[in-house]
Amino acid sequence: MTSTAAPWSHAPVRVGLVGAGPWAQGVHARVLAAGPETELAGVWARRPEAAQETAAPYGAAVAARFEELLDTCEAVAFAVPPAVQAELALRAAKAGKALLLEKPIAEDLGAARRLVDAIEEAGVVSQVTLTNRYHPETRRFVEAASEADVFGARACFLSDAFLGGAFATPWRLEHGALLDLGPHVLDLLDASVGRISRVRGTGDPRRWIELTCEHENGAVSQASLSGSVNVAEGVARVELFGSGPELVFDSSELDYEESWPVLRREFATAVRTGVSGELDARRGLRLQTLIAQVSEG
Repeated sequence: MTSTAAPWSHAPVRVGLVGAGPWAQGVHARVLAAGPETELAGVWARRPEAAQETAAPYGAAVAARFEELLDTCEAVAFAVPPAVQAELALRAAKAGKALLLEKPIAEDLGAARRLVDAIEEAGVVSQVTLTNRYHPETRRFVEAASEADVFGARACFLSDAFLGGAFATPWRLEHGALLDLGPHVLDLLDASVGRISRVRGTGDPRRWIELTCEHENGAVSQASLSGSVNVAEGVARVELFGSGPELVFDSSELDYEESWPVLRREFATAVRTGVSGELDARRGLRLQTLIAQVSEG
């Protein structure tokens, strides 16, 4: 487990931020500016006024063009729709910039493969913001699961995000919970139950979709996903069953402020050492491959 208690002995990584929506303002800009491992070097967004609003609290520069942002930083963080991210991140990788990517890393499998190919050809560091995986409680759950004899699992990721508000965005409404919540649940099932060999889906991802995963170790897991249900609070829960006691991951009481220092430290460490961690773009591609299995039927 990464320790953020030790002093940071390197220069802060200068990170440019692409995007200026609620997630960029509420998480990425704030977390990157908090340091000491990183500093917010600049912000670029399609709407200049939103970029200014995002950059101003931290005294960061506002870039007039994406290429201008690349000139001011050594790494780029993205908080934009998947299709936009895949295009711009590919350009950033070719420019030699380390990448902090959102999930999913692209809108479709072909774009995800092209992005990962560009990252590997350029030899740049990458990391994916799979929020749960940076929380200490999640890591304890995954570690405990690695020592358990798991036969099967069930998961439930539900929210009302698509019913209105800041996250009822066009790409989420078009593609639904599979593309938005799918990376989270498939990542957790793959990490805790065992490597997924096959996943099938039933239902409408814009309303409710059920996933059935077959794992290489013989276990079977199922997951219910929806972003369109009227729930007072979001549900993100994974339950593992086998020969030992039940193991449960439940995000309802997690304070995600504990995730961000871990994410920031691990990304900056990867940049300074030149070595990506487990949750890199290749991990994002694996999750995109599993999602494509569902879409293809």
